[in-house]
Order: sequence, then C-alpha cells, then structure tokens
Amino acid sequence: MTDGSAPRRPLPTRDEAPPTRAGRRRAPAGPRRWLAAGGLAALAAVVGVTLAVRGGAAPACAAPPPRALPAGVHAGVHAGMLAAPPLGGTVHSGKATFYDSKGAGGNCSRPAAPANRLYVALGPSEYAAGASCGGHLDVTGPKGTVRVLVMDQCPECEPGHLDLSAEAFARIADPVQGVVKVSYRAVVDPPLPGPLTFRIKEGASQWWFAVLIGDHGNPLRAVEVRQGGSWRAATRQDYNYWLIPAGAGPGPYTIRVTDAYGHRATATGIRMLPGQVQRSTVRMYGAGAGSPARSAKPSRSPTARPSPRPSVSATPSLSTSPGSPAVLDAAAGAPATAAPVPAACG
Repeated sequence: MTDGSAPRRPLPTRDEAPPTRAGRRRAPAGPRRWLAAGGLAALAAVVGVTLAVRGGAAPACAAPPPRALPAGVHAGVHAGMLAAPPLGGTVHSGKATFYDSKGAGGNCSRPAAPANRLYVALGPSEYAAGASCGGHLDVTGPKGTVRVLVMDQCPECEPGHLDLSAEAFARIADPVQGVVKVSYRAVVDPPLPGPLTFRIKEGASQWWFAVLIGDHGNPLRAVEVRQGGSWRAATRQDYNYWLIPAGAGPGPYTIRVTDAYGHRATATGIRMLPGQVQRSTVRMYGAGAGSPARSAKPSRSPTARPSPRPSVSATPSLSTSPGSPAVLDAAAGAPATAAPVPAACG
C-alpha cells in the first residue's frame, strides 16, 4: 500500500463462507435456517391457541347473544330484566308506600296532578322510560281497591313496589302502616275523561318539535306527525314528550296516536302554541274514536287556576276544571300571535 497502512483482507463474497475457528467445522447454513423457521412456526401455533382460549373464543355450545330490545323499551335496573309497563290485566303482587307530589305532574310531565289526586309512581323497570305514562292501575290492599293514574317514576323502587299518592294509599290501607302488601293490574280501556289533548313543549318551533299527549287511557305505543304527504314518527323521551329533533314545520299539525293495544286516533288542527294544552275533537277509543266528537261549548270555570301562558287572541275558547291548567279547543281558529320563531333546542 502506498499510504503506509496495513493491507486488509478482502471481504468474502456471497458464496464464500466467513472464516471459522481452527479445529471447528462450520455447520451448513441451510438446515439451521430450516430448523429455526420450523421452531418459530410451532411457537406461533402454540401462542395462537393460548390466546384463543384466554380471549374467550366461543365454544359450539355458547349461549346466543341477547336479543335486541323493542323500540322505545329500555333495559331494567338489573341485568337481564326487561323494562316494560304493566299491560293486559295480568295480576301482580308487591308492596305499596305513599308520597305527595305537591300538585306537580311528576316525571310524566303532566301540567299538574289529576284533580282527584289518585296517582302512582313506578320503579324504573315498570316506568319503562316513560312507556307506562298515562296508563291506569287497579291497586288492591287491606281496605279495598283504588284506581290510579301512572304519573311519576320512583327511582329507588324495585319491581312490584308502587309509590302511591297519600290519598290513594288511604283508600286501601291505614296510612299509619306506611308499607302494605298489595296486588295490582293494568286497566285496559278505562273510561276516558274526554278527547285527546296535546301540549307543545316550551321552546318548540317549526325546527324542533316536541308534544305531550294526554287523556289517552292506555299507555301509548307510537305518535306520528303528517308531513309532506307521509307520516313521520316521533321518538318518546323518558319525560314523556314525543320528539322530532329536526322539526315538523310551522303547523297546524295532523297527529296520529296509537296505544299499546292497537287503538288509533288522528287529530287535526294542532297548532304551534308552546306551553298550552289543546283539546282535540277525537277520543282514543269508544264513542268518538277516530272521528270528530261533538262536545258542549267550552266555558271558563270561575275557580280555574290556569298556568301562565303567552297572551293570545280571544278566538280560541277555553275549558278548565278545578286544579287543572287552561285547555284550548284545537278546532278553534289559530291566533294571530302564534307565528313560530327560530329556537335552538337540543
């Protein structure tokens, strides 16, 4: 080398094996690579089987996945419990306590407690996210039987635990007892107090629609609004309003209501009047069901205590009962001040 450095051994070519220590022969490369590859494959198979077993791979006898719940029905408090309102007249056994709503309409969003103050709150499994609202139960205790309106939810109540109004409890037991054993059943097609009522929620507009249905007798199954030549389904909320988040237009509305037993009624002329109760001209079943029902001319009761509401023209007539909010006749003409305004609601 002209630079004075020591000569370097040339690197082996691809086909030339690297040098080995003296006295020890280098094993051929081919078999070793084959053995290594085979060992890795075997190890991978073992690891795969182990992961499959530990990961819970379902055996052939595994139970099928749980069925999806029907639309509008939520899972109960306990695993595997199906939340559903009492239906069909089946007799249930349980216990009853009592409370006072202080005149409020409970979790079912009624404007007020019923005038007779005979109501009940159900536990989550029977309240069923609002599916039981507006239905009725016959409850039997030591002193007799009372009919109550499902109006509220009792979050801490187990299945079969009814939290009655104080007035209802006094009909079936001595209030001093506090807790009594009872039997109860759903009432199918109870007498109706009148035609269907509709209350558009505060904050609603043509861009956000929410309505509360009243005086339907049985628990409801579906509410639909006629829009653009077709029926648009509303979704029940657990506070008992039926919601169309994208709105249903400015109205007036045609609303079709179906109960748990298949009764169906269609009301027309429901207006965008948030916070006001509008009485239609159709009943859910019985006389006047599915067609306009003639009613006496509404009158104003001197003892009525209507809830505050926006001022409207004198065109709609009012009918009230003691302890109940004012009710507008949905068949009357729309007031001039009822023009909807945009509202952002969620």
